[in-house]
Amino acid sequence: MKASRLAAAAAVAGSAVLVLCSPAFAHVSVQPEGTAAKGGYAVVNFRVPNERDNASTTKLEVNFPADAPLSSVMPQKVDGWKITVIKSKLAKPLEVHGRQISEAVSKVTWTAEDKGIEPGFVQQFPVSLGALPENADQMVFKAIQTYSNKEVVRWIEVQKEGAEEPENPAPVLALSAAADDHAHGSSAAASSGKSDDAEPATATTEASDSSDGTDTTARVLGVVGIVVGAAGVAYGVLAGRRRTTEAS
Repeated sequence: MKASRLAAAAAVAGSAVLVLCSPAFAHVSVQPEGTAAKGGYAVVNFRVPNERDNASTTKLEVNFPADAPLSSVMPQKVDGWKITVIKSKLAKPLEVHGRQISEAVSKVTWTAEDKGIEPGFVQQFPVSLGALPENADQMVFKAIQTYSNKEVVRWIEVQKEGAEEPENPAPVLALSAAADDHAHGSSAAASSGKSDDAEPATATTEASDSSDGTDTTARVLGVVGIVVGAAGVAYGVLAGRRRTTEAS
């Protein structure tokens, strides 16, 4: 009875979690593959679930923030979808690797060439982008989702601090702290094995550990042998005395 009650309670709790989480999973969102560090490059996935039971998603438009233009935006091909990239002139050119960039991607559109995202399915649209802003904790991408029945859902509402989540929140990409170049360089050098001292030091440590283990084992076996030998001698003496007593 207790087991069945626990199982029932777990089932109810699980269904409650699914019910509570389902609205969040229904939103158009953006997530990085790994981390999206400030000032670095990353591959992100725009995740688009189909919220309708009687229509397919046939188009996704993602607008890139004008206040944080990116010098590189390269969408990856997705089977069954046509990709359109639109660039806009920048009010202030970007300097990247010693050259001036006067325009940046302002919008990427994916248009279904077949059925699109059917009811009950979700699709991811990967994009490689950078360099990510160094003075921001997040990037907001306003998105527009179009269905086969001509319905349009605008995921453009910006989450305000301390307020409840809006009905149609815009996808937000959280940016992690910038990578430590010095630490990265040190770890890269260590892993590449370019240092002449790295491998011998490791080998010496392993040999030392192995030697210590062998010495310890030998010492333990020696002590055990001494104890066993002493016990045998004591047993022999006692046995001899016992025989002498019986004979007398």
